[in-house]
Amino acid sequence: MEQKLSDKLFNKKEKGWETINNDEKNEIFSFCDNYIKFLNNAKTEREAIAEAKKIAEENGYKDISSFDTLNPGDKVYFINREKSMYLAIIGTEKLENGIHIIGSHVDSPRLDLKPNPIYEDGGFAYFKTHYYGGIKKYQWTTIPISIHGVIVKPNGEKITINIGEDESDPIFTITDLLPHLAQEQMQKKLSNAIDGEDLNLLIGSIPYENKEEKERVKLNILKILNDKYGITEADFLSSEIELVPAFKARSLGFDGSMVASYGQDDRVCAYTSLAAMMTLQNVKNTAVCILSDKEEIGSMGNTGMESHMFDYFISELLNKVGENRPNLLDKVFCYSKMLSSDVDAGFDPIYANVSDKTNSAFLGRGIGLNKYTGSRGKSGASDANAEYVAWVRNVLEKNDIRYEISELGKVDIGGGGTIAYILANKGVDVIDCGVPVLSMHAPYEVTSKYDIYSAYRAYKAFWNE
Repeated sequence: MEQKLSDKLFNKKEKGWETINNDEKNEIFSFCDNYIKFLNNAKTEREAIAEAKKIAEENGYKDISSFDTLNPGDKVYFINREKSMYLAIIGTEKLENGIHIIGSHVDSPRLDLKPNPIYEDGGFAYFKTHYYGGIKKYQWTTIPISIHGVIVKPNGEKITINIGEDESDPIFTITDLLPHLAQEQMQKKLSNAIDGEDLNLLIGSIPYENKEEKERVKLNILKILNDKYGITEADFLSSEIELVPAFKARSLGFDGSMVASYGQDDRVCAYTSLAAMMTLQNVKNTAVCILSDKEEIGSMGNTGMESHMFDYFISELLNKVGENRPNLLDKVFCYSKMLSSDVDAGFDPIYANVSDKTNSAFLGRGIGLNKYTGSRGKSGASDANAEYVAWVRNVLEKNDIRYEISELGKVDIGGGGTIAYILANKGVDVIDCGVPVLSMHAPYEVTSKYDIYSAYRAYKAFWNE
């Protein structure tokens, strides 16, 4: 029978679940079971890097400092201040002919404690917070919150904090007004219905037994912390304490087809790229995996992609394979290819008015590609060239990996950014390639298991090209 003209010419966007058999479905679900475990163990960037290190070492990766020379097939990693990580497997091709990079980030929107966080008011003790990244502040009230992070004493002793994840732990919350007294609040815009200064964590209410002491509820909390961790109020000055939702990552839907979890932006891409790298044995071009920090606040700082730490890592690779010479690093980048593995905004039919339906990423249709991000007139975008987009399409299509190419909302509404432009500025060919997400930046985000597994397959195919 002659092929219908529409089948030949239209860009058909099939639902991924309709194209697989039961064995493939079971493989997807099994992969996502491990992903869910990762999410529950990695709610902060430090925890994500610790989990990544564990996975890497179980698969034969070693700290780059343990190598004097590197040869094809060697597997190395470098951890930057416990909050970002670079991994590589050395290829048979010289590095100067280009490397293949996949880069994601492991930080997520959250609340951080202020340097002087603890105070008492009205018979309650609270922690003061400063929100990190783009959040809707009202979403962070009246939900269970856990406390994660580190406290470092002046003598160098480091204390790890993780309270609220175990069922036997207490949890914490940020209160909100009851509807009966919230008439003025509900007249405000959503953006300022909750003030940043009011995102204070409720942590206790029992006063210290000695009635002659001042601020007895605060004192009692400090005594509890001192008894358990040996810290004083001053030790919060040198701490990194993060407040995250205490929700567990779970399968979503009667059919179990989706994952609901905090922090899927961007740990869904971090995990799938890391998992894909663990499958590599022999590659032509050196494969590099980036797990970066600080993307949600502009990638600044010495653990963010704007720092020179990644350049240092690639220079170390050049040194240890015996290739390095003046200005070679610039050539490496100019001949390299990259997938900026960051999430995409999934089309939500409840809020369809903010999206251009013909240029949106739908859950369950595979990996999402963004040729450019930026805002309004593509401001701040790297905008991948057509030749590179075609090269990526070829990799995906010949490996039968479903994909969509989309934009982040309507032209005058949407906007956003990733680490793509930072590597593009070095001369690397880059396109954003990640998993579509519903409720992005919320305390509980939603992804499709089909898309998660498609990302894993896409990253593996890219590195094996």
